[in-house]
Amino acid sequence: MDLNNRPERFVCENGDKAPLPFSAGEYDRRLTSLRALMAAQDIPAVLLTSMHNIAYYSGFLYCSFGRPYGCVVTADRCTTISANIDAGQPWRRSHGDNVIYTDWKRDQFLARRR
Repeated sequence: MDLNNRPERFVCENGDKAPLPFSAGEYDRRLTSLRALMAAQDIPAVLLTSMHNIAYYSGFLYCSFGRPYGCVVTADRCTTISANIDAGQPWRRSHGDNVIYTDWKRDQFLARRR
């Protein structure tokens, strides 16, 4: 591994999706309601950062271990943002996609895409 070129983020879709606290239809209903509010206000994306909102819209409930987590909702996607410490668990335990940020460097959660 080239230690100077470690990835800032990656996707890890390993294993099967696990049962969530609510049905897929319920998460879709919640997201549809949020997306209607977003459309009415012309908001293209929402970044959720509280554990409660992330769990409400994605089903993913986590232990942060001091690292920030998030969930981005757009008109057609719901993507959780998780720390590398959880590996593929956030993808398995969420309704939607997941992207993992690495913490090889400080503040990777806030890193911008180039």
